[in-house]
Amino acid sequence: MVAKLGMGVADAQSALDTNSLQTLKALTEADKIDVVTRIEKTIAEDGTITFTENTTEMTPFQLGLFPAFYQFSEATIEVTMDIKTTTSSETNIKVGAEVKGGFGLWSASVNTEVSHNRKFGKEVHGTSRLMTKMVPVPPPDRIEPEIETTDLRQPQEEEEE
Repeated sequence: MVAKLGMGVADAQSALDTNSLQTLKALTEADKIDVVTRIEKTIAEDGTITFTENTTEMTPFQLGLFPAFYQFSEATIEVTMDIKTTTSSETNIKVGAEVKGGFGLWSASVNTEVSHNRKFGKEVHGTSRLMTKMVPVPPPDRIEPEIETTDLRQPQEEEEE
């Protein structure tokens, strides 16, 4: 039972990992969508306000959606057994006597019949319960990309008042 639980947990863990990797692949290969990365608000001298949106195409993975990873943190087996044994005995005794007599002669006989029965019984009831606990874990370090930003804009000089 313990070996089967261990193999079951290993098979389930492998399936969970495979599912997470398939999800990762789907997130990286998904169609890109337009994402607003910046909104620029401009207030003109006459007080009119205009907005300009800067958009970039990104995959869900580039947006920061990562697959969930899980692991089994605990596996427990509980076994309960109820064993009942019974013994019963039965003894039967039959005794009979017969006496005959006549003309000074007599005879007697005793008839005895004994039977003995002994019975044994055994009942076994068992239950088992398997419990597992899964917990989310962070994705492996190498899955999350390292983000490096290079800003090529020229620093704007502050206006003097």
